[in-house]
Amino acid sequence: MQAMIPFPDFSPELFSISVFGFDLALRWYALAYIAGILIAWRLGVIALRNTKLWANDTPPMSQQYLEDLLTWIILGVILGGRLGFILFYQPAYYLQNPAEILMVWQGGMAFHGGLLGVVIASWIFAVRYAIPKLSLADLVAHAVPPGLLLGRLANFINAELWGRPTEAPWGVAFPGPYAQDCPDIAGICARHPSQLYEAVLEGLLLGALLLWLAYRRGAFKTPGRIVGTFLTGYGLARFIVEFFRQPDAQFVSVGNPLGLAWHMGGYGLTMGQLLSLPMIALGLWFIWRSSQKAAT
Repeated sequence: MQAMIPFPDFSPELFSISVFGFDLALRWYALAYIAGILIAWRLGVIALRNTKLWANDTPPMSQQYLEDLLTWIILGVILGGRLGFILFYQPAYYLQNPAEILMVWQGGMAFHGGLLGVVIASWIFAVRYAIPKLSLADLVAHAVPPGLLLGRLANFINAELWGRPTEAPWGVAFPGPYAQDCPDIAGICARHPSQLYEAVLEGLLLGALLLWLAYRRGAFKTPGRIVGTFLTGYGLARFIVEFFRQPDAQFVSVGNPLGLAWHMGGYGLTMGQLLSLPMIALGLWFIWRSSQKAAT
């Protein structure tokens, strides 16, 4: 009999209350967003207070701007994440059902879209208040991984975004008919806990690396190095995990069981990998650019 880990008895809701006939619930995923934003805000405060971290002992902005920036970033995450999911993953469905575009409570957020939303919001904010763009990008990037860690843990608790079938002893038997619909597997189907892989790579390890660069290697003094490391690190982590992650259902077909968004001759890339390649390239460019400036 195959060794596997039974899925823990988690509820996607932390608690639920009824108010005037309406059920109000706090879900783990919402809590992950809230906690991630609060941690990011706190990391930003600490970094701005430590003036010696920055070039010429001068932070890119005062702390009074941080809360305003946070509002812009929240809007960027929500709008970008939702529009990214619609455009990258299910454009045909939402063209046919436009009324569901605003139904974010039903799920459907894309990290790459949320990242693009944050980039646009931060760029507009930097232009409006005359803040150095790369230094602002470094400040934001170094505070993102804790939110990624909590978000992926919430994905696991929600039993969503699980991985491909596996015979590894750490495979998890996720509940639900779709999770248990594994061709050529009789009995219970175990899958890679790809949410936890991403939590470790994108949240824990990448976050530790960025904090080490910021506080031990003086990376804030060379604008672009931290944001470049974040983009490269996240892109590589996501590219690797995509080999273990169950592809989106809309990309899976009889002739394409791996759910590749682009393929030729049996080889190809998933949508997550396609979207990660520009991140890796841009991140490497930022790292190179910051190194060139540091050398001059």
